[in-house]
Amino acid sequence: MRPTPPALLLTRSDIASVLSLDDCIAAVEAVFADHARGETIPPGLLHGDGVGGEFHLKAGGLLAPAPRYACKVNGGFFQNGPRHDLPAIQGLILLYDAANGVPLAVAESGLITMLRTGAATAVAAKQLARADAATVTLCGAGVQGAMQLRALARVRPLRRISVWDLDPARAADFATRMAPELGCEVREVRDLKTASRASDIIVTCTPAKKWFLGREHVRSGTFVAAVGADSPGKQEIEPQLLASAVVVCDLLAQCAEVGDLHHALAEGLMDRAQVRGEIGAIIAGRAPGRRDDTETVIYDATGTALQDAAALSVAYDHAVAAGRGTRFAFSS
Repeated sequence: MRPTPPALLLTRSDIASVLSLDDCIAAVEAVFADHARGETIPPGLLHGDGVGGEFHLKAGGLLAPAPRYACKVNGGFFQNGPRHDLPAIQGLILLYDAANGVPLAVAESGLITMLRTGAATAVAAKQLARADAATVTLCGAGVQGAMQLRALARVRPLRRISVWDLDPARAADFATRMAPELGCEVREVRDLKTASRASDIIVTCTPAKKWFLGREHVRSGTFVAAVGADSPGKQEIEPQLLASAVVVCDLLAQCAEVGDLHHALAEGLMDRAQVRGEIGAIIAGRAPGRRDDTETVIYDATGTALQDAAALSVAYDHAVAAGRGTRFAFSS
C-alpha cells in the first residue's frame, strides 16, 4: 500500500499571499447557498474549556467544486494581547479530500478565521442592510473589527464610521489607522447610544459576556451584525432586542446553542420558528430577506465550519498553483 501523498503546510504568510478578502466573500456566499440546497457535508461544533480561555472545534465540508472536509481547532484566550504579546485567537485547520480521506493541508487558522468572518458580514449586509446604508457603528476596536469594516466597504459605500470600545484610547488609535485605508470619516465615540442610533449598520465583535447593545441603541431600519457571541457564555445583544427584530442566522441550530439567539430562547422571549431563516436560504431565494426599509434586521453570526472549508479550499488551490507552502509527508 503506497503512503499517503504529502500534505501542504500553510503558514499565515502563505495564506496572506494566496487568499484575498474578495476570494473569501465569493466563497462564503457560495457555500452558504450550497448548504441551503443540501449540497454540503453538514457542519458540527464542539466547545471545551481551557485554563482562562476556551477551545472550539468546528468541522464540515464541501461537495463542490471538489469534495473537501475541514476541521478547525481554535483557542480563544482573550486575556492575551498586549499583556502577553499573543493573539487572542490561535489555531489550526486541517483540510481533507472528502472522497478518500487524504489530508491535503494543515493551515494556520487565525487569518482564515478573520477573513471568512468579515466575509460573512459582507454577504449578510449585501442581503439585509438597506441599499442606502452608509453609516456604521463598530463595537470592538480589534483586528476583527478592522476586517469587518474592510468587508463592509466591499458591499456598501461607507461614509462615516463610529468606533466604540471599552478602551477609548484603543478606539482612537484604531480610528486614526483605519481612516486613510477606508477613505472615509472614522471617529472614536464614547456615547454608544448616540452613535448607534445615527447609524444604518451596527457591528458587534467583542468577547462580551453580558449584552451591551439594547433596544434603546437601535433605530428602525438598522442592520445589526452580531459577530462576537460564538459560545454559550458570550452575549452582545439584549434578548428583548432580538425578540423585537427580524433575526437571520448563519446556522440556526448553532445560533440556538451558542449565539445571541441562545439567550433569547433561554429566556422564553423567542422560539426557533420566529427566526426568518438562515442566510444561505436567503441567498438561494428560499427565504425572504429584508422586506422593507423599516425592518430592524439582526444577523446572528456564530461562525461555521462551512466558511472555514470554503476559504481554506480556495487558499489550498491557489497555493498549489503558486507553489506556496511546504510539502510534508506525515505517513513517511
